[in-house]
Amino acid sequence: MKLEINSSEEMQNLGATIAKTAQPNDLLLLTGDLGAGKTTMTQGIGRALGVRRPVKSPTFTIVREYREAKIPLFHMDFYRLENDDLSSIDLNAYLHEDGLVVMEWPQVIMTELPDEYLQLNIKRVDDSWNSTKREVEIQAKGKRNEDWENDILTKFKA
Repeated sequence: MKLEINSSEEMQNLGATIAKTAQPNDLLLLTGDLGAGKTTMTQGIGRALGVRRPVKSPTFTIVREYREAKIPLFHMDFYRLENDDLSSIDLNAYLHEDGLVVMEWPQVIMTELPDEYLQLNIKRVDDSWNSTKREVEIQAKGKRNEDWENDILTKFKA
């Protein structure tokens, strides 16, 4: 399924809808070019989960934890991961926490991930420098994630 997003605010609203329909142990994969809106979406997720501090890109830290959220939020970014080396984090432990794991650039470590997840691929609609128009394609793997996708689609812009 594809959604059209026309502003940063709409991207954050989509993130809020994702958060409101998320459950502990959910895994959300975000793909898209640099500047596509992955962190903007995660900011909406964090806000809806009650995170009070700024949700920032974990590009240089790999993981940012927001345990104070209604559901703990673990925001990961594997863009700068070298040689697929996950030794600096215990990925398996995060995947078994009762929280929501949001991963940017997961394609770098796909072989290390479970078979079931919700993936959003974010694409720019045009290349003008200030455009906020995006297309978000949602792909669900597994029954829980199919249900999650349906919840998101039903509640977003409802």
